[in-house]
Amino acid sequence: MAISDPIADMLTRIRNAAKAKFNSVDVPGSTVKIEVAKILKSEGFIRNYKFLKDGKQGILRIYLKYGAGQSNVIYELKRVSKPSRRIYVRCKEIKPVYNGLGIAILSTSKGVMTDKKARQEKVGGEILCHVW
Repeated sequence: MAISDPIADMLTRIRNAAKAKFNSVDVPGSTVKIEVAKILKSEGFIRNYKFLKDGKQGILRIYLKYGAGQSNVIYELKRVSKPSRRIYVRCKEIKPVYNGLGIAILSTSKGVMTDKKARQEKVGGEILCHVW
């Protein structure tokens, strides 16, 4: 079955696995998804990720992170820009997510990065998702 929005599928799988308290979740791999997972790891929202080759497009295994008492570290994963409605912003239009407690992940001309880094590098782009 063809998926029309692979990034939204990835975020939904992570959200559902976190609610079900799974240790890890498998997602079909791609370079953008690996970059998103790299950002989630560097910002402390997931424990780790691993790319597994399977002879096709590969599998991205994401290891979820929980706080004290098995509480979720990720409260919300929200897809902003969709295939039906793309959301682009300039660097001066990028607003903090949840008063700076969350992050926005952007796809820019310099690669996939967080909103903070995009403001530092003074680049805009497509807002992929918000995480807090």
